[in-house]
Amino acid sequence: MDPYGDHGRKILSPLDKVQVEKTKIVIPVKAEIESDITRDNKVVESNFEAAPSLVDHLTDLRKQLVKSAAVFLFFLITVFSSINLWFPYITRGHELIILGPLEVVKFYMSISTALALGLSIPFLCHFLWQFVKPGLNERESRFLSMYSPVMLLLFLIGVSFGYFIVNPLSYKFLVSLGAVNFNVMVSAQEYISFLLMTTMPIGILFELPIVAMFLAAIGLLTAESMKKVRKWSYLAIAIISALITPPDFVSQLIVLIPMALLYEASIFIVLYTERRNAVVN
Repeated sequence: MDPYGDHGRKILSPLDKVQVEKTKIVIPVKAEIESDITRDNKVVESNFEAAPSLVDHLTDLRKQLVKSAAVFLFFLITVFSSINLWFPYITRGHELIILGPLEVVKFYMSISTALALGLSIPFLCHFLWQFVKPGLNERESRFLSMYSPVMLLLFLIGVSFGYFIVNPLSYKFLVSLGAVNFNVMVSAQEYISFLLMTTMPIGILFELPIVAMFLAAIGLLTAESMKKVRKWSYLAIAIISALITPPDFVSQLIVLIPMALLYEASIFIVLYTERRNAVVN
């Protein structure tokens, strides 16, 4: 028998067995760690690919702006081509004069732009909603989807209030005041500027309840805080009314009264919203 015959066999000492066991344990652990890292990298890459980039946002914004401009131009051309149908409702039979050939163009373009903007508002709101909807959370998205029609309705009510009440009363008052000592001749451009001044800003101010509801929904406004600053709010409303209306007390008072009523209505709306949220929670 060859005394060196066992040299070809693999004989492991107790220390070698411990090292082999450690190696067997380390290899699966390393493989598991590498697989976890690979899986995490894939998740990060997928999330990165799923998240829209700045270019995607700008592209979407450009699309919505192009559609908005197209709708506005469509209504502008339509209104301008049919200006004779709208003209009696704008002038209301008042005798207007023009002070130059270009004033006719300015007058027609002012009327057409204002009417086209008013007709385009529902479409512009829809395009704006399509752009901002992906970036809103569920609460904000639900709020805007529910109250967008109400916002449009309040704006139309405000414009109608200015057109049927504020504008005729203030115009008649100012013209009669000037007729005492002057021969009153109103130019077309001055008339349309006065008409826009007494309609469009009032429509924007009538959005006060919706703004209050939105601030209350996100927790920035409470009914108690609105009650505490009621006097200062009335002062701010009076200043705003003086800025957006003609410089006569009648027009300012006509706008101030409904704005104060809207502020009080906003307090009750915010209070109702708080109570509803408390019941839900």
